[in-house]
Amino acid sequence: MGKPDAEGHGPTDGLPGLPPEWGRVVVPDDASALAAEAAQIRRELRRASGPAGNHRALGLPLLVLLVAVLTTLTGLVAVTWPRASRSDRPTPAPYSPPATLAGRALPALDLVDASQAPVPLRALSPAMIILLDGCPCPDRVADALTAAPAGVSVVTVTGGRTAPAPPTNRPQARALADPAGGLRSFLGQPARPGVATALLVDRTGTVTLVLPDLGPVDAYRGELSALGA
Repeated sequence: MGKPDAEGHGPTDGLPGLPPEWGRVVVPDDASALAAEAAQIRRELRRASGPAGNHRALGLPLLVLLVAVLTTLTGLVAVTWPRASRSDRPTPAPYSPPATLAGRALPALDLVDASQAPVPLRALSPAMIILLDGCPCPDRVADALTAAPAGVSVVTVTGGRTAPAPPTNRPQARALADPAGGLRSFLGQPARPGVATALLVDRTGTVTLVLPDLGPVDAYRGELSALGA
């Protein structure tokens, strides 16, 4: 038990040094003597944590709601923002075979006819060879047959192992199949849906013109006529 101070108040032994501006600090022997002060402090704490505490408690849900609204608005802006139409996008350039293909010799390929007999492709020169594995294109074939001069073969080539019947009964029309795809490999390009590709080959078996997309006959009439000269 500590000793009372000079004025007869409770013990103060063991207390650390306190600032002088606090005045005299009295420590009662019975803690129940502080009950009134404790009750007053609790009342003040409840008043301090009333509306302000409620505001703090509501602050976090409001922040979460605000973030959700901003995220939704950002998504809507991204979806509805005007975009460039497809017509504004650059159109890829059409495929064209290597420039060195013209002037090269036709490879020594053996294709097959409707009876599965091998046919040396070079033996048909001079010729217009039309690859139909991307498109049967009967109108284009008919135009080529009409424009081809006497002595120039019009050879249609399909993929697979079976060659269809010749497009006409004209002796210069030949229908062949290319099971190994050797002619496509020589061109260096795959078949494209809706597109027929053609080669013009002179009497020596040399490629004179490549038509990646066989179009109207006026685009090649002069070169085709020259094959028969």
